[in-house]
Amino acid sequence: MQALIPAPVLLPLLAAALKLAIGGRLRRLHALISLATLGAMVVISLILLVAADRGGPLVACVGGWPAPTGICLVADRLSTLMLVVSSAVTFCVMLYSLANAYADQEHLAPMAIFHPAYLIMVAGVADAFLSGDLFNLFVAFEMLLGGSYVLLTFGGTLPRIRAGATYTVMGLASSMLFLIALAITYASTGTLSMAQLAERFAGLPQHLKLLVELTLLLVFAIKAAVFPMSAWLPDSYPTAPAPATAVFAGLLTKVGIYSIIRLEALLFPGGPVSTILMWAALLTMLIGVAGAVAQTDIKRMLSFTLVSHIGYMVYGVALSSIAGMAGAVMYVVHHITVQTSLFLVTGLIERRTGTTSVDRLGGLMRLAPLIAVLFFIPAMNLSGIPPMSGFLGKLLLVQAGLADGGPLALTLVAGSLVTSLLTLYAVAKTWGKAFWRSPPAAYGAEETVLDSEESSEEDAIRTTVLPPWPMVAATAALVVLALSYTVLAGPLSALAGRAAGELMARQPYLEAVSGSGR
Repeated sequence: MQALIPAPVLLPLLAAALKLAIGGRLRRLHALISLATLGAMVVISLILLVAADRGGPLVACVGGWPAPTGICLVADRLSTLMLVVSSAVTFCVMLYSLANAYADQEHLAPMAIFHPAYLIMVAGVADAFLSGDLFNLFVAFEMLLGGSYVLLTFGGTLPRIRAGATYTVMGLASSMLFLIALAITYASTGTLSMAQLAERFAGLPQHLKLLVELTLLLVFAIKAAVFPMSAWLPDSYPTAPAPATAVFAGLLTKVGIYSIIRLEALLFPGGPVSTILMWAALLTMLIGVAGAVAQTDIKRMLSFTLVSHIGYMVYGVALSSIAGMAGAVMYVVHHITVQTSLFLVTGLIERRTGTTSVDRLGGLMRLAPLIAVLFFIPAMNLSGIPPMSGFLGKLLLVQAGLADGGPLALTLVAGSLVTSLLTLYAVAKTWGKAFWRSPPAAYGAEETVLDSEESSEEDAIRTTVLPPWPMVAATAALVVLALSYTVLAGPLSALAGRAAGELMARQPYLEAVSGSGR
């Protein structure tokens, strides 16, 4: 079983190398390699999740060097649950992007670069989830950021280059801060193994420990787009191709949240920064959703809701309790799937109409009823309409806040409810304008042509604007996956509770890593 732990990292790296060696030739083989690799990752992740849930954390030491000499990969309940969800999401997004590329005849040279970069990014995400060493976590971030730089600027248009420059500057700045934090940590403790750090930080002077914690927290807050380090996200994500935007929104910020969870639960449990995290969570929720309400473009509206709902996850971590951590884990799983599906649907809307501006849209309920349903379900899920998973995740967080009972925790409860209502208002406003109302004059005139069946030329126009069925199928699969969280709410919330209990206990993780060296 331990031999499977490195597979989610190695498989996409090997597949990326093979695809680069093949180049632009054998495009069917390209698609087969990508889908087979990501499909295998789903299966392996499920096997690891079952094994970690039944027998505790699994550890694989790279190169056979035991901890702390070597770098260890640790598969516990949290990391394997993140692997399962991320693997399922990246598989669906890959299917979507392949169909999009074939429809646009972009499957030759440009896509020969796009998909290796995508697989390298996937490997970086998996490595971040499994890493048991801070330096290896830094390497994982650089892998996923390196791939994401290519995906964000793919196509070379001016808006993408401009957004890519902002994203690159933020990424490099956070990486420099990460290196500074690693240098301080190693100089203070003599190790970067998370298991050893959890023990050695207890003996450090309080001011030095606080310095390390705040520096690492700042790094991960930038990557997770926690306010006030979130201004870069709404200007960067909407310009990327739809598949890239979807996987960025669903996964990349969650790697930052995952790192914050590890930091606060394993290395600095019950630290003095909980109050700071609570205020950051509250401001992230409220300012993000205020930005969403003001938007007239679907991509930008979803980007602001992405920022806003990061606050829910930070809220759960800041409570420093098993109930709060369980709510955060549950909400991360929900949000990865729902946010990705919403951006994929937005890509379908843009392909069908040529725009994502709600001022130029209208009548989509009549024009594209399936796309309308695919947007409506995850939008309501994101808003927290009962009994969907968004409601269940928020309910766990509200219960944890009420159990805490502190003034700031109760303020967070109120802020989370206000954020949920404003999210509902933002998506309902978008739904009303884009799907229900009559089309604007120019758009309506275009649809008059599209609805006419008097000539074969007009039929050809109708065909070219319809999204390919694999794109729709991949989007529908993610919508159904998010709905399955409601059907499996009992087992899923129980698993989140067990993962939170294991995180807060710390001993299972520490004993598994120390046992690997004996």
